[in-house]
Amino acid sequence: MREVTQVLIEEEKVAARIREMAEQINRDYEGKKLHLICILSGSVFFACELAKYIKVPVKLDFMRVSSYGNSMSSSGSISIDQDLQFGIDGKHVLIVEDIVDSGRTLAFLANMLSKREPASLRICTLLDKPSCRVTEVDVDYVGFEIEDLFVVGYGLDYAQKYRNLPYIAQLELKED
Repeated sequence: MREVTQVLIEEEKVAARIREMAEQINRDYEGKKLHLICILSGSVFFACELAKYIKVPVKLDFMRVSSYGNSMSSSGSISIDQDLQFGIDGKHVLIVEDIVDSGRTLAFLANMLSKREPASLRICTLLDKPSCRVTEVDVDYVGFEIEDLFVVGYGLDYAQKYRNLPYIAQLELKED
C-alpha cells in the first residue's frame, strides 16, 4: 500500500486565510481577553499561527481529545486524554480545532465546556466538512470548507505522519 498526497490548499492560501480569520477575531473580541483552547495534536500548528495575529490579550490552553486513532475515519468514541490546565469560568473561550467533520467531538467538547460557565464560547476551525455532519455543531470561524476527502498537513496527520506539511493535501492509499 502506497500513500500518495496531492496539494489541495497551497501554503500561501492557508497563511492568508489564517490572517483574515485573526482579523475577524480581533474585531469580535476587541477590548476583551481571549482564552484559546488548542485541541491537540492536530490544531497546534493552526492555533500557534492564528495566535500570532491576534492582537487582543491571549491565554493559550490545551486539551487532548481523541476519536480517530490511526484510522482514516472517526471511531465515534470520544475520549479526553488531557484536560485544561486553567479554569474558564467567566472567560471568553475560543476552541481552536484543525478540522470539523462528523461534529461529534466538537459538540461533545462545547457541551462539556459550557458547563464550566465561560462568559462566551465559540469554535474556530481551519477546515470544515459540512457534508459529513452527523451531529449539529455551530462553528463560528471557518478557514476553508472542503469536500469529504481525507486530508493531511498543517497539523493534520495519518498515523502521526504528514503533520509538518506547510499546506493541506489530500491523502490516498493506493495499491502497489
